[in-house]
Amino acid sequence: MDGLVENAGRLRSKSVGIIKGEQLAHVAPSGTLVKSLLNDLFHYLKNDDEILLVKSCVFHYEFEFIHPFLDGNGRMGRLWQSVILIKYNPVFGYLPVESLIKENQEEYYRTLAIADSKGESTVFVEFMLRIVEESLEELLQSQNVTLSGRDRIALFREHIKDGTFTRKDYLRYFKELSTATASRDLKEAVESNLLRKEGEKSLTRYKYIM
Repeated sequence: MDGLVENAGRLRSKSVGIIKGEQLAHVAPSGTLVKSLLNDLFHYLKNDDEILLVKSCVFHYEFEFIHPFLDGNGRMGRLWQSVILIKYNPVFGYLPVESLIKENQEEYYRTLAIADSKGESTVFVEFMLRIVEESLEELLQSQNVTLSGRDRIALFREHIKDGTFTRKDYLRYFKELSTATASRDLKEAVESNLLRKEGEKSLTRYKYIM
């Protein structure tokens, strides 16, 4: 942004508002609060035990709400979510958030406005999770991307949440897998301390380690 906007790369000190059409869509926090709000946001990203996939959406919304720069906030927030998602699972490197937003731009801004008016990010998080899921499914089907066992384990976590599950549950979700591949995925996840195994043989159940 250097040479394009005033004070490129520097946190704003001025008060700003976002205009959509002829309406004031958002009044950002005072410039005097920006640094402390960003510190709080990065502390949440680093230390909160929320699932990283959800944290990426929360971070995206809160970054847009804080609006730390005079310009370029939208692009920077979407870039940050992409970075966080790739840390969560490399498969998200095939899903640039920027493209997802462009395809759903009107709903994106409408959902941001609703979250703004409610004073909390739930509706925006739900929106982002939905379009990420839909786009990921479309990508896997159209481009035949091969997932590793670790990729499958990470994706299944979003489905099963904190519950226990069996190999049959895992196979119902990944219908194309053989029994042997499912067993290998689960065995490797246990050995990597991603899953905890309980019971033996037909009574074996698994649970994600927090």
